[in-house]
Amino acid sequence: MPLTLDDVRRVANLARLELTDDEAAVQLRRINELMERFESLRELDVEGIEPTAHSAPLHNVLREDAARPSLPRDEALSGAPDAREGCFAVPLILEAS
Repeated sequence: MPLTLDDVRRVANLARLELTDDEAAVQLRRINELMERFESLRELDVEGIEPTAHSAPLHNVLREDAARPSLPRDEALSGAPDAREGCFAVPLILEAS
């Protein structure tokens, strides 16, 4: 079932997008073309194919999460251009209100 121009406008509104009539018409054509391509996938014989989330098996390659000593504060701050009271000092980017 193809989308309508009203569908495109409704979705654009939800996404807070302002589309001109021409832009909405272009998006309608593109979305409907894409939906036709997806529809063609229904013709494929997938009997006996196990559903997957990825085309290749994934394995967890992360290390075991274990607590260990961290960098001492003085060493971490040793390369800082400015440090105050044991913290990095950075330029103010917002004006005080």
